[in-house]
Amino acid sequence: MAQSTLGIGKLPMDLLRVLLERYRGQDERLVVGPTVGEDAAVLDMGDRYLVVKSDPITFATDEIGWYVVHVNANDIASMGAVPRWMLLTLLLPEGQTDERLVEDIFAQTSQACQSLGVALCGGHTEITHSLDRPIAVGLMLGEVEKEDLVCTAGVRVGDDIIQTKGIAIEGTAVLAREMAGPLAASVGPELVQRSRRFLKEPGISVVPDAMIACRAGRPHAMHDPTEGGLATGLWELAHASGKRLLVDLEAVHVYPETAAFCRVLELDPVGLIASGSLLIAAAPEHSALIVSALEQEGIGAAVIGKAVDGSPSVQMRTSHGLEPMPIFEQDELTRVFGDGNS
Repeated sequence: MAQSTLGIGKLPMDLLRVLLERYRGQDERLVVGPTVGEDAAVLDMGDRYLVVKSDPITFATDEIGWYVVHVNANDIASMGAVPRWMLLTLLLPEGQTDERLVEDIFAQTSQACQSLGVALCGGHTEITHSLDRPIAVGLMLGEVEKEDLVCTAGVRVGDDIIQTKGIAIEGTAVLAREMAGPLAASVGPELVQRSRRFLKEPGISVVPDAMIACRAGRPHAMHDPTEGGLATGLWELAHASGKRLLVDLEAVHVYPETAAFCRVLELDPVGLIASGSLLIAAAPEHSALIVSALEQEGIGAAVIGKAVDGSPSVQMRTSHGLEPMPIFEQDELTRVFGDGNS
């Protein structure tokens, strides 16, 4: 029987779980290996842990060097670690690449690395057949003291679930930069121009969010929602930790710019790619300290849910009672860009 092809975006969670369990590598120094929901691998280096992450940029083309550094650094910081070293694999389209394009991407990458104190220390660059856009794949390494490691699986019953900033920061920036003309015709050029700046303000980096949270309290878990948006991030948090999450969507901050884009394009903001917001699980006595410390540094934060007893799931409170959080097998951006532009 012929099998149906998979859609663009992340692999379905159940399929990915089976593959990771079947083909997972074994090593006595592998502390955190490939697991659904965990943001990075963790290796025991003796006196500390080395945290390693690889992530590509496939949707965005504008400022791709800035994106690739920050999305990888976010996953390092979400484990409680400090990003230190970056390697970049850059695949460039045949017939569309000139020296200026390559220089611009290298400059963007360097600027982003410098903003985080990260050393760009290697990688690979080539012009590749059959691409219609640049593809950037980052490999980021960081360090953390053993007692300070934070894993997605660490959520405990009774924990508050904190969300920093608002949802779909990355998605809003990508839409504004990749679809400026069509969106400006619907919502006006001023709103589109404002949304272009979301890349850096409020910004897609959660490195400060994670560092402040770790200083202020004792997070049991942190997670960086990306493809599939806040909804997928919460599902990954629930499955990694084996906990049931109750979420109040009214407490989730949606930027007016994001809401406007989603109305025009008929997208659900909770399923729109979400780098820039950090999910934090902490005991109530620590969550209050974390929220206060974040807000003192100008980073909005709110408790949006609770971890409770029950099988791994995410439910949202609505006017009709508790309903399952929707599952986005594909990011909402795919409905805009389609299979031909992924």
